[in-house]
Amino acid sequence: MYPTAYVEYLAHFHGTRDYFECHEVLEEYWKEVDPKNRNSVWVLLIQIAVSMYHDRRGNQKGARILLNRCLHKFPENHIKLKNLGLDPDHLLDQLHKTDERLTKGESYTSWNFPIIDLQLRQEVHSLCQKWQVAYGAPSDMSDDWLVWKHKLRSRE
Repeated sequence: MYPTAYVEYLAHFHGTRDYFECHEVLEEYWKEVDPKNRNSVWVLLIQIAVSMYHDRRGNQKGARILLNRCLHKFPENHIKLKNLGLDPDHLLDQLHKTDERLTKGESYTSWNFPIIDLQLRQEVHSLCQKWQVAYGAPSDMSDDWLVWKHKLRSRE
């Protein structure tokens, strides 16, 4: 029912907490289905993950810039988010809370998307189990690969 890339995005967001990979998986899908549309719901989701990636590694300025872009794009994607099995009102509240935390200079904390479609939630849980990662566990801040992936990965 949902695109495989979207389910993988959610499994990375909630399971591996690899926000960089969230970006990679969904960007490829976005380029296939809605290229050049910077207001796409896929771009919104990508930017949420990238904002979290910046936040986790201490780049609060970069995280806030992207988060504010997300908040700007949010109204036009409200219905699309609901059609993707999410609770858009709860998600918007989560983004505002994240922005408040960043404004105060408080440290990163992991959070989960409000998945309201039980079948989607089960698909994401199953993929996390397949990958042998815990759904909803906080980011492992001692994992340099997870925190600094953009600098440590091979660009070949």
